[in-house]
Amino acid sequence: MDRYESAKAMYLDYGVDTDKAIETLKTIPVSMHCWQGDDVTGFDSKEALSGGIQATGNYPGKATTPEELMADIDKVCSLVPGRKKINLHASYAIFENGNYADRNAIKPEHFKKWVDFARDRKMGIDFNPTFFSHPMVKDNLTLSSPDAKVRKFWIEHGRRCIEISQYFAEQTNMPCVMNIWIPDGYKDIPADRIGPRKRFKESLDEILSVPYDKSKVFVTLESKVFGIGLESYTVGSAEFTMNYASKNGIVPLMDNGHYHPTEVVSDKISSLLLFNEKIALHITRGVRWDSDHVVIFDDETKEIAKEIVRNNALDRVFIATDYFDASINRISAWVTGLRSVQKALLYALLEPSNMMKELQDKGEFTRLMTVSEELKTMPFGDIWNEYLRQTGVPADYYSEVEKYEKEVLSKR
Repeated sequence: MDRYESAKAMYLDYGVDTDKAIETLKTIPVSMHCWQGDDVTGFDSKEALSGGIQATGNYPGKATTPEELMADIDKVCSLVPGRKKINLHASYAIFENGNYADRNAIKPEHFKKWVDFARDRKMGIDFNPTFFSHPMVKDNLTLSSPDAKVRKFWIEHGRRCIEISQYFAEQTNMPCVMNIWIPDGYKDIPADRIGPRKRFKESLDEILSVPYDKSKVFVTLESKVFGIGLESYTVGSAEFTMNYASKNGIVPLMDNGHYHPTEVVSDKISSLLLFNEKIALHITRGVRWDSDHVVIFDDETKEIAKEIVRNNALDRVFIATDYFDASINRISAWVTGLRSVQKALLYALLEPSNMMKELQDKGEFTRLMTVSEELKTMPFGDIWNEYLRQTGVPADYYSEVEKYEKEVLSKR
């Protein structure tokens, strides 16, 4: 009996069908963030990365052109199994033949190359307005600025991004998730907390007044605790964003690096699912703060996946990755993070969740604990390797990354 058949029999003792788990995993799309490949630089500005975020490290081989970034994405996709979407920021607009446009004037035509790229690979596209690293970010404020000219600029940017998101959806025949996150806040204790949030609310209302097809474009709103230089007050707090999303019929988005270190997003998923038809996640790894470390197969990533699967919410949760590590090989960082999310989803699909729920409801907590512990040493790796085999992806990706670095990245 080979290793997969042996592992399959062991899981069957718990009532788990490993073949079904693998087939289900093949259908789950994960949106891969383009900005791991170039340290969130983009193509529309020479501004240094700013707005409460930063990339650290100077590992060689960074993508500096659309062609290089697309080539890197192709390499990553060859090493990551399962369904994928591309997640773009507006700052990755591609301008040719002098057709540059500022962010309040970008059009679908500036993303045609991305559409062609995605369609050729049968991938959808998700999108993010870029409210950072731009001269019109004044005093770390955008949509909440007291300056009406600043707000008008960024409101128009948001409206343009809705139009572009619908263009993506129509051209790829896949819904587009458009996520709004702003860096607005103050370094020190503000004198007025409600004023900026009132202006942010009004700005969002104006952005969302643009007509769009809600079956094609899912607008999400993301919160944050703080950013660099914005330690004392963040306009788009969790309370603000979740209340706004609920009241206005858009989708709440949780980034698991955007909360206090003692909070976990896995505990919040079930609550949001009770009150929202759809929710969205940016999966990252915060080390003491929103540090955007590469996602690994750690406890919280597993728990997030378990909550999605346990609640039969695979068709209700938009899953995306969001991190940027410039201190190691960027291709490896991309692949490691995306594979870790898929590993976590498979791990969750291999859990006998119905049986465990029944034990909880019957108050059989001793048996529940022992089952939970037994599952930790089950031959999960053999099921994962079978998934890789079926999807035609190599188990050893480091050697492929090393070869790509030698032949491509080192020559940039």
